[in-house]
Amino acid sequence: MSRPSSAGGGSGGLGAGKAGGGKHGGSGGGGGAAAAAAAAAAAAAAAAAAAAGVGAVAGSGSAAPSSAVSLPAANLPGQPSELTALFECPVCFDYVLPPILQCQAGHLVCNQCRQKLSCCPTCRGPLTPSIRNLAMEKVASTLPFPCKYSSAGCLLSLHHSEKPEHEEVCEFRPYTCPCPGATCKWHGSLEAVMPHLMHAHKSITTLQGEDIVFLATDINLPGAVDWVMMQSCFSHHFMLVLEKQEKYEGHQQFFAVVLLIGTRKQAESFAYRLELNGNRRRLTWEATPRSIHDGVAAAIMNSDCLVFDTSIAHLFADNGNLGINVTISMC
Repeated sequence: MSRPSSAGGGSGGLGAGKAGGGKHGGSGGGGGAAAAAAAAAAAAAAAAAAAAGVGAVAGSGSAAPSSAVSLPAANLPGQPSELTALFECPVCFDYVLPPILQCQAGHLVCNQCRQKLSCCPTCRGPLTPSIRNLAMEKVASTLPFPCKYSSAGCLLSLHHSEKPEHEEVCEFRPYTCPCPGATCKWHGSLEAVMPHLMHAHKSITTLQGEDIVFLATDINLPGAVDWVMMQSCFSHHFMLVLEKQEKYEGHQQFFAVVLLIGTRKQAESFAYRLELNGNRRRLTWEATPRSIHDGVAAAIMNSDCLVFDTSIAHLFADNGNLGINVTISMC
């Protein structure tokens, strides 16, 4: 029997089958004059592209376009790679996007890296006082920038104001280990998630079938505890998580949720039902599974899951063990 970890790490819950079923060295600008020259050249290139009939994403630092440009990240028509290369951060090689700040010599570095640096990574000169490069910002507003996950397969290019938001939810973004808790730092492709779980988290029980019983043992253990189990059905794998934590001071709550080892789009094809049943009482929750892209924490933060307190848990528990009926169905 695998017992839950009181430290909050993912571990196996005890499961019982109920019924069988089908189942990732840009160069900085020269001086201020060089940066201005580069900006002028870039503006001329953009104007030439427009004259040739090539559409450009319009916008400014405060006005975002209505949609992303769905173009391949490489070899964009009318946009030579040298143009976007002007915006490469010399530290992380991502793009320097508005608001664009330069050192006194005119070199650029992205805002995220700038916060971690004490001097310019190109000339070793001071980064303060901050100098705003408005010319480069205007050029940036005329260009679509490739998603940072283009090397992983994302073909979208976007206006700089839309790029960060898209990358937060990009389906090509590497997946992290879906197990609750912060002990496992693994990340990789979606296809590598299940092999990782099977190799690194062998204590997690896997049950076959769309209708099973998730048995969480010793629910009276003190502190934050997680119970985790896998369910396999409809040629997909689902992670069942029951988490006990003190969300409000002095008030412990249980949170139960089902995650699909898959994308958000794939998750929309399924529905799940969680049911506590016993002593002539029934508590049911029905919802669409969350993708492991979103994770357990987001579901708990928004209470988008089955939520009940310890007093409710004791109504359905048997000698400190809580059984949850789990049913997965296709929409």
